[in-house]
Amino acid sequence: MLTASANSLNANVLMLNKHYAAIRIIPARRAFSLLYRQIAEVVSIENDQYLSYDFNSWREVSEFRSKYQRKGHEWIRCVRFEIAVPWIIRLTLYDRLPRQNVKFNRRNIFARDRNHCQYCGRRFPLSELNLDHVVPRSLGGRATWDNIVCCCVACNVRKGGRTPKQSGMKLITIPVKPKRSPVIRVQLTGEKYASWKQFLNAAYWNVELKE
Repeated sequence: MLTASANSLNANVLMLNKHYAAIRIIPARRAFSLLYRQIAEVVSIENDQYLSYDFNSWREVSEFRSKYQRKGHEWIRCVRFEIAVPWIIRLTLYDRLPRQNVKFNRRNIFARDRNHCQYCGRRFPLSELNLDHVVPRSLGGRATWDNIVCCCVACNVRKGGRTPKQSGMKLITIPVKPKRSPVIRVQLTGEKYASWKQFLNAAYWNVELKE
């Protein structure tokens, strides 16, 4: 039985497929479930080498690290032992996970457009952004991924109930449905996130942070 603070159980863990390709970021709670069921293994980079551990061997490693390398890890206390939250796990059975549908909601639209008004191009705080129907509802426009964009108040007022062409405005980016959940930025600082970098590139930050 795992017992820990919400922070430890929700700590970010990078999940790779069996070919060491990054899939997504999951909470520690989910990572330990996969480890315990022998669906995944811990990947640890030590002295520029990849070392793999199953649940039991990671428990033994954790016992050593709790005494000599405790700093830098998040810990989960169990009934009879304490175990470190791994930074990276690798699925041992699957090449990939089934594609998940991206939720059509305000947060994901803002994330897709990176909080930039799609008409003037400026970045705004969320409190100063609206959602605009490219083709207004009064003209038959629907609330869909390819017809909704972030828009600042000034541009929203200027555009009014018209299409961009009618109002003499131009979209900076043509809106589309994301293939994955839009970018949610994580600052890659510290030893933990540095260990992720070799598995990631700038384009990869289209990942879900939690399952």
